[in-house]
Amino acid sequence: MGAEPYWYYVPYEASADQALSKLRQREFEAGRYFPAMEYEELVDLFPTSSQSPAPGPQHSTIDEAIADAAESGTLSILDLDRISDVRDYGAVSKLPDKVVESYYGTTHPTRAMVEENQDYFDDLDRGQGLYIILYKGQQPSEILFAGYSYD
Repeated sequence: MGAEPYWYYVPYEASADQALSKLRQREFEAGRYFPAMEYEELVDLFPTSSQSPAPGPQHSTIDEAIADAAESGTLSILDLDRISDVRDYGAVSKLPDKVVESYYGTTHPTRAMVEENQDYFDDLDRGQGLYIILYKGQQPSEILFAGYSYD
């Protein structure tokens, strides 16, 4: 196994921390993490939607799921538990505006733009995550959360 990318779209919230917390809970309750699902099933799952497989949680808590996944990680947003101002393992940080603009020609990218260009993964190491605020016109509409698995 090698590090695998994962990414999610969630409705915009002013607090990225709250949006991350809700996303982690949603994916845990859906059971979309290793070892609740097989590694091979998860690799082709992203981005998840209401139509994605959802076997339900196989653990009592997110911490229990993370412990059971051990050093390989959960291959999901469960491995990223906080927002950080700097890139760090187990954390999500905002992709800087200058980098967003270099990828998309604007600091207000749309979902279509980031779906066409996933170069943002070049800014990540294993076990790290980022987020980008997505727009419809000049209004924030979604947040993209993306990361790389540990193994």
